[in-house]
Amino acid sequence: MFKSFFNEFKSFAMRGNVVDLAVGVIIGAAFGKIVTSLVNDIVMPPIGKLLGNVNFKDLYWNLDPDKTEAAGKTIESLDQAREAGVAVIAYGQFINILIDFLLVALCVFVLVKFINKLSRKKVQEEAAPAAPTTRECPYCLSDIPLAATKCSHCTSEVKPVGQVSPANG
Repeated sequence: MFKSFFNEFKSFAMRGNVVDLAVGVIIGAAFGKIVTSLVNDIVMPPIGKLLGNVNFKDLYWNLDPDKTEAAGKTIESLDQAREAGVAVIAYGQFINILIDFLLVALCVFVLVKFINKLSRKKVQEEAAPAAPTTRECPYCLSDIPLAATKCSHCTSEVKPVGQVSPANG
């Protein structure tokens, strides 16, 4: 029973789609880390600088102002608020994650658009009409081979395609 289960699992796990999905998830996770770093380390600092030296990671709303006043503490960052046990809404982190998501979605959109363009090009190449191999008989309008000199349906004599008739040339 165990051997049968193992063989069934092995055939499932080694299917092309499962392996492709696993590779996609692994590459996607690594790509997500790259985009997160891009947002946090490259995109947001200049935006924060333009907005007056704002660190988006530290943007929050204090939901417990009484607790901070009673403790007599000045809280200037999200980390300090969390250490003090103050309830906060960390909207700056949400902005970072939102931009992160939008960049990932944009990259996936561009990638899918590129892949679709390649697929359409391949389909168009495959669907290109083949050169005709037959033509119509001028007498009975039946299909005959291009090189035929006599119609197989009405037995009329016809000129092969591409051949110049003695009268014309």
